[in-house]
Amino acid sequence: MNAPGWPGIEPRWTTSAKSGVGTSTTTASRVWFTLSHGILNEVYYPSLDTAAMRDLGLLIAGPREFFSEEKRDTSHRTEMLEPGVPAYRLINRCNQGRYEISKIVIADTRRDVVLQKIHFSALMGTLDDYRLYALVAPHLKNCGRCNNGWWGHYKGVPMLFAERSNLALALGCSAAFEHMSCGYVGISDGWQDLHEHAAMKWHYRRANEGNIALTGEINPSRCNGEFVLALGFGRTHQEAGQKVRAALIADFDQSKELFVHGWQAFQSRCKDHACPGDEHLNIYRVSTSVLKTHESKQFAGAMIASLSIPWGNTKGDQDLGGYHLVWPRDLVETAGGLLASGDVEGARRTLLYLMSTQESDGHWLQNMWLNGDGYWSGVQSDETAFFVLLADALRRSGELESIDPYSAIRQACEFLVRKGPATEQDRWEENSGYSCFTLAVEIVALLAAADFADKHHDQAIARYLRETADSWNTLIDELTYATGTRLAQQVGVDGYYVRIAPPEFLPGDDLAQASIRIRNVPDGDAMKQAVEVVSPDALALVRFGLRAASDPRIQNTIKVIDATLKTETATGPGWHRYNHDGYGEHADGSAFDGTGIGRAWPLLAGERAHFELAAGNRAAAVDLLEVMVAQTGDGAMLPEQIWDANDIPKYGLYNGHPSGSAMPLVWAHAECIKLIRSLADGCVFDMPPQPVQRYQVQKAPTAFPTWRFDFQRRAIPVRSQLRLELLAPATVRWSSDDWVTLRDTSTKDSGLGVHFANLPTGRLAAGRRVRFTFYWPQAGRWEGRDFEIRIGN
Repeated sequence: MNAPGWPGIEPRWTTSAKSGVGTSTTTASRVWFTLSHGILNEVYYPSLDTAAMRDLGLLIAGPREFFSEEKRDTSHRTEMLEPGVPAYRLINRCNQGRYEISKIVIADTRRDVVLQKIHFSALMGTLDDYRLYALVAPHLKNCGRCNNGWWGHYKGVPMLFAERSNLALALGCSAAFEHMSCGYVGISDGWQDLHEHAAMKWHYRRANEGNIALTGEINPSRCNGEFVLALGFGRTHQEAGQKVRAALIADFDQSKELFVHGWQAFQSRCKDHACPGDEHLNIYRVSTSVLKTHESKQFAGAMIASLSIPWGNTKGDQDLGGYHLVWPRDLVETAGGLLASGDVEGARRTLLYLMSTQESDGHWLQNMWLNGDGYWSGVQSDETAFFVLLADALRRSGELESIDPYSAIRQACEFLVRKGPATEQDRWEENSGYSCFTLAVEIVALLAAADFADKHHDQAIARYLRETADSWNTLIDELTYATGTRLAQQVGVDGYYVRIAPPEFLPGDDLAQASIRIRNVPDGDAMKQAVEVVSPDALALVRFGLRAASDPRIQNTIKVIDATLKTETATGPGWHRYNHDGYGEHADGSAFDGTGIGRAWPLLAGERAHFELAAGNRAAAVDLLEVMVAQTGDGAMLPEQIWDANDIPKYGLYNGHPSGSAMPLVWAHAECIKLIRSLADGCVFDMPPQPVQRYQVQKAPTAFPTWRFDFQRRAIPVRSQLRLELLAPATVRWSSDDWVTLRDTSTKDSGLGVHFANLPTGRLAAGRRVRFTFYWPQAGRWEGRDFEIRIGN
């Protein structure tokens, strides 16, 4: 009989607050699992960006119509079997004291199967008093709708099956299911049956084209309370069933030994750094395993941002990507964590992956599926620049053997110099303009690329890259440092770096008159003065070596950041991305739904710790590492955000502990690894040397103030030489005496798609005006309008 209630309720993913993530180190196993609330959450198959299941847990029925669900009605504990090995022991104890469930969860190293060895203990009564029911919710191919489910047998072994779009799953048990049923979620599924009857009364054979759940009954007394559940996947249900039967036939302890051995071998290749905290949940070893778990097996070097969907229990099929996508920025930050841990080969794989996914114009997509197909359409300049930083880090450590990334670097720089220094989106993916963080990464990328150009005997390109870097370095203060504002007066400083200046802003403009739109807040609250909004992003100027930690403007900004963005929590201080941020839960604890209130990010504590180390405050950096450890969730997973308001137990929100956003956030774990490495080294691990040498030691020569069609500055400093930059060759006709005297200057080709002309304006007195226009030889025409720049700001 087919189940009634098609198509079921609207499908939803499950919580994003994971207590564990894992996979086999072998390529023969293409499953990735997640854990939360004592049960198996999303399992990904056949690739890291494709969820195939929502969750799999146990229902318990007992005497006197007792009904219990382990994920809701028990206390949970999650432990790694060994440090840095993502084989987990889960212990779930009934809140009424009636039973305890312990599980060991691994991925089969030899096939596409997740294994759980489960022991059920009756704390009241005997095993004969209870029945257990495995409840699995297929969401094949990132979709809760349109799944087909049924129960049947594979070679005589009872199994639950589901199929959708040429993918299938099968669930089998070493203690054969006594009864089985398939139903539509919320109407005819096993949970509804057990909740109503405290026993399995429905035995529906099939549920088609809907949001379905499959249920199998287990009699614990027939297996002395111990059994193995095998969840397998394949292209067909027969393929999935064969893998399940093979996994059940194999000895579980041997499968566990193979799994553990593979991870021990990986951890042996990682550098060993001491860190504070519980040795069993060593944050460094947990973090290295998190990074490795998030690497694709089909696309070497690709790593997704998180095996989670932020606030997933409120989202359904409309959120296909969640965080199981590749963000190039997160990817390079993660590769930096690999380098810091000693996994050089992993970082090299990432470099090659990025080279293979670079767009034809030199940039990288905002985010993408593992195969390089785009998901969101934004353009973030720092994501392009970060590739160059990774290549340079490998070059400086002598690890670029057999890889020559210069062609890709040159393409990336062509994009940067043509489109920069403004970015279409900042690193928080919300605003266009001039961001300290993006500017810092761009400038370092240009300087690093110049070193590659020198090696390839492209001295003219190298010179142009360094000159452009110098020009953009000067713009940081001209465009993003605000003085004399109300906020500066309140904090007692003369000025500070703002979060971002709008793209139309020019040197000499008044930042107090510039506005930016805050995302993720109601429209009525969206427009803010640029000088009102600050961010820890300014610390990137120190992290990437452009400014010293002791620089007065940096010190001023630190005071403003702490006065505006720092919050004290039960686990230590935290910092927000920027003030007025709306990306987080609402004040009442309800999930982010397009608007909300941004919360503190543990990775920002890591970035602040790196600043403190650069400033010579090692003790403060160690304290902040301990804060990061304290802000982990169950299983030592680092979240994207922590809850920083009063406790709201009904939403599982507790001050200083993970909120409902993504967990684990791979970027945060990479930051933690880099911080541990930096503390071991006694200096910031990933600070590039080029900007330190050029801007702090040598004090680079005066930069060319630049004019472009998309950056039509109105004035340049006295004794400076004006540079005009164009996207096509031209003859510049110009005059410094109101066209009484005419001069023609031909542009030069930078070799990077930009043509430039330097006008000898260095001896012109303040107040003089330079007028100019262009002749375009390729089009055979004049520009037809004049432009003007004043000498002296």
